[in-house]
Amino acid sequence: MFIKLTKDQQQLMISDIQEFFLHERDEEISEFAAERFLFFIKESLAPHFYNAAVLDAKHVLEQQYSALEEEILTLERPINK
Repeated sequence: MFIKLTKDQQQLMISDIQEFFLHERDEEISEFAAERFLFFIKESLAPHFYNAAVLDAKHVLEQQYSALEEEILTLERPINK
C-alpha cells in the first residue's frame, strides 16, 4: 500500500484502535491484534477514502478553474466596427 506512516503515527493509531475496542465493545485486544486491524484498514478501506478525497479535490479545482475562466472573460473589451 502507498500509505506511509511514521512509527509514532502507527503507534498512536494502534492505541486508538485498542481504546476503541475497549470502550465500544468491552473487549481488550493486544497490540498485535490492533496492528493487524490497522493493516486491514490501510489495505482494504483506506484506498476508498483516498479516492473519494482525490475526487473531492478534482471537483474543487474544476470549480475554481471555472470561476477563474469567468473572471478572465470579464476582461474582454468590446470591438467597435
